Amino acid sequence: MHVDLPEKRYYKIGEVAKAFSVNTSLIRFWEKEFDVIKPKKNAKGTRLFTQDDIANFKLIFNLVKERGFTLDGAKKKLKKNPESTINNHEIISRLEKVKAELNNIKSQL
Repeated sequence: MHVDLPEKRYYKIGEVAKAFSVNTSLIRFWEKEFDVIKPKKNAKGTRLFTQDDIANFKLIFNLVKERGFTLDGAKKKLKKNPESTINNHEIISRLEKVKAELNNIKSQL
């Protein structure tokens, strides 16, 4: 999944939800369910997500929404072998970018 977010230090929950095409309630739910997501909160209580949080959302989104894991299955996968899971997700992301670029080149021919 390609997430289109500008480069910045913090993202508000609405920006994250829009980038993943999900409701903000799902973002809040995943925040409670997965320990790896730890947004900062300002004085008003507004959640501010970092680049690391976005990377973790991508990983969770891939496991749950794209690969069909249950929440418990995704949690176990992340706890059992997090490095392998992260590496596999990075490889898949890179391959998807290469595929998109190749399709772009093909359409220009």
